[in-house]
Amino acid sequence: MKNIFLVALMFVSTIAFGQKKINKLSKQEKKDGWELLFNGRNFDGWRAFKGDKISGWKVIDGVLNNSGVGSDHGGDIITTKKYQDFELYVEWKITAESNSGIFFHADEDKGKAIYETAPEYQLLDDKGWPTEFADHQYSGANYAMHVPQNAKVKPLDKWNTTKIVVKGSHVQHYLNGKLVVEYELWSDDWKARKAKGKWKNYPNYGMSKTGYIGLQDYGGLTQFRNIKIKEL
Repeated sequence: MKNIFLVALMFVSTIAFGQKKINKLSKQEKKDGWELLFNGRNFDGWRAFKGDKISGWKVIDGVLNNSGVGSDHGGDIITTKKYQDFELYVEWKITAESNSGIFFHADEDKGKAIYETAPEYQLLDDKGWPTEFADHQYSGANYAMHVPQNAKVKPLDKWNTTKIVVKGSHVQHYLNGKLVVEYELWSDDWKARKAKGKWKNYPNYGMSKTGYIGLQDYGGLTQFRNIKIKEL
């Protein structure tokens, strides 16, 4: 009986400890310059793209949920602060047949929709999507530009980790601890991919050197937590 009690106590302690760590920075992270972008309680530090009031999104039990019914010009949200060079960390979980993304260097003045200016780190239900996508449309991709290499998403009930590192023109995408995409903004290769692909008619796509971090409300439910950034 004593052993059962100890196991139960350890289990409860583990849960409590795990909850305590959600949307919190450690002393070392604070010392290293990390900033929490989502406090787990409300939308402080966020607003709607091209607007102020956030619509459809909810904060439930420390988790940021998009509306689940977004559209092409849906309720995408952005940080109230602009960032240039940074390391961004996000944990995310997606529901069946859902599609979302993380944007950076978003510029409200040069595009009607967030994707018209901001490169996108793609989030997708890779295994359950009902139709076949192009290789550059799966999780971890630089959407419609660069194909992720050896990217593996976790089962739908598990949290994935994303890290995006932007330093000057150099960008790295990490998915669950693995480097899956690496590219140079504004390079000859970048310009060539842009000219022959989805963004050929969007001259301002990927051209800004600073801008907002954004989360997409496109189709299906995606959840986010532990969103933090360190400026470089």
